[in-house]
Amino acid sequence: MDGSLFFSLPYWDALTDEERRLVEENTRLLRFPKGALVLSGGDCLGLVAVRTGALRAYLLSEEGREVTIFRVAQGESCVLSATCVMSQITFETHLEAAEDTELLVLGSGTFGRLTEENIHIRCFLYEMAAERFSQVLWVMQQILFMGFDRRLALYLSQACRRTGGTVLKLTHEEIARDLGSAREVVTRMLRRFSEEGLVRLSRGSVAVLDLAGLERLGQ
Repeated sequence: MDGSLFFSLPYWDALTDEERRLVEENTRLLRFPKGALVLSGGDCLGLVAVRTGALRAYLLSEEGREVTIFRVAQGESCVLSATCVMSQITFETHLEAAEDTELLVLGSGTFGRLTEENIHIRCFLYEMAAERFSQVLWVMQQILFMGFDRRLALYLSQACRRTGGTVLKLTHEEIARDLGSAREVVTRMLRRFSEEGLVRLSRGSVAVLDLAGLERLGQ
């Protein structure tokens, strides 16, 4: 198993030979097609590293409305998939494959054992959790205190930076899901942006015409 992503994590040099063997022997490769559910609610998968593709983490309301809280890109890892190792985490996070994705997974049992025995891994665990919580709080801040025009402008400009292009293959339904809004609200605001010359709308995509303008609006 090629676990090189795990080998490059900050704690690797601090592991004993036995602990490194445990990581190597208990790392598995999982593949998920785009849109597949990787983790549901209170499930505990273990430490996850994205080998190829990307993950979308989201919260799900009782009414079935989703809001994206962060993404895990290729080469990045996520510890919120190992919530059973952190008793302090009480909310349920869902993970979905945002693209066809390959994951390296260090099982929760092994990861939990290493966390208990090695202070460096424990520090890594809580540093990563703190980083993800910061992203969650930023999303909550947007929802609570930003107008929807600013949120949508920020979302589109960040999507351009993430993909490196200005034509975003996104439907209004997908944008609404990511922002925890209704499709009708997204459509209405995108039409306004189109009238202002910020974007051009096509079926299944949004072309950003004025990225600087969107960035100013999102500030």
